[in-house]
Amino acid sequence: MEYSFRIHGHENILSTHNRTIEFTKDTELTRNGDCIVGVKADFSLGELKKFLQLQRIKIVIAVDNISDIVTAIPNVKFNSDHELVIRMGDFDSGRTFAIRADKAASHLGSKLVSLLKAGKSGKVSISALIS
Repeated sequence: MEYSFRIHGHENILSTHNRTIEFTKDTELTRNGDCIVGVKADFSLGELKKFLQLQRIKIVIAVDNISDIVTAIPNVKFNSDHELVIRMGDFDSGRTFAIRADKAASHLGSKLVSLLKAGKSGKVSISALIS
């Protein structure tokens, strides 16, 4: 099982938050959103809910030929059709798609972040992580 959605970069992407990653459907971004690494995300809540019962997932963030991989545990309480948050900790709100991630925004590769900051479009792919 795999699901992909599109994201767009933005000049205000900082990718400096050391505990979370966020994708939003918002079209604009202020410099306060230091965990947001993609705007205009076109994810489907219904498609994402299919992953919530899995034990672990792999999230690939890709722009052009540059990508980074995050692994995490899906949060069964996820219910947001506007924001998708991945957290290194255990906080589980309705916006939290996954917890106990092995990376946050500040851990993503600098080339990937530079492409997103330059406004490039990319893709986020989610799949089951088979150990």
